[in-house]
Amino acid sequence: MTTRIVPGVERKLKNRTSIPMTVRNSLTMAYRHLLLIRRNPEQLFDVIVQPILFTLLFTFLFGGAVSGNINSYLPIIIPGIMVQTALTATMAMGVQLREDMEKGVFNRFKSLPISHEAPLTGAAIADLLRYSIATSLVLVMGYILGFRWASIGGVVAGGLLVILAAWCISWIFALMGVIGNSATSVQGISFAIMFPLTFLSNAFVPTNTLPNWLQTFVKLNPVTYLVDAIRQLFNQGTIGNDFWLSLIGIGVIVAIFVPLTVAVYMRKIQSE
Repeated sequence: MTTRIVPGVERKLKNRTSIPMTVRNSLTMAYRHLLLIRRNPEQLFDVIVQPILFTLLFTFLFGGAVSGNINSYLPIIIPGIMVQTALTATMAMGVQLREDMEKGVFNRFKSLPISHEAPLTGAAIADLLRYSIATSLVLVMGYILGFRWASIGGVVAGGLLVILAAWCISWIFALMGVIGNSATSVQGISFAIMFPLTFLSNAFVPTNTLPNWLQTFVKLNPVTYLVDAIRQLFNQGTIGNDFWLSLIGIGVIVAIFVPLTVAVYMRKIQSE
């Protein structure tokens, strides 16, 4: 006795994947991305060169003007550079996703007996390595220049908060990558969003040194709360209100953009 599968039903059956299978497939796809990075290490250029370059540039260029000397400026700039470099690295998520979709990579994955969400979630998991590298390099450069944190617990908590925030924000750019028309347009829009948020914050200078109209924007900028949370963890070793506000903010981002990105992505690949 044979069973006849009606066209269309077979596809629905293939799409039914359990949560454990989705997790396994996502980890496999994450490993694939790590292999690609090993074979093409230039993909890490932005998270290796930028933290070193920006830390040296801003420290020696603005240290004397902002704080009078470099040592006094390090407690301000190191948390700011760490947040800025990690958040800037999140833009690559959307650009890489758009490039893979344009090349038909995801169409090939669609024909495999794997969870259709795995290529998307696997890429997001693999990007944790990029954010960790950027965060670690800023800490190393800060230590070489003379920056000393208040406690080991504070610096670990601060580093983890930056990595978590970067991973959550990367889902915004992942959505842009799914709905964007080209990798170039995704990159341009991403820069237009992220650069004002990172540079028009308190990451590089104290808020009270800015014009009154700009202070209003900076105080409303969510990046400011994240930078203040990291500074308190690094310089005082304590958790303040900015820490909890940052967690609430990134929690809202995850709750909105993760299911939205996955839903748009699934609808897009199933319609192709």
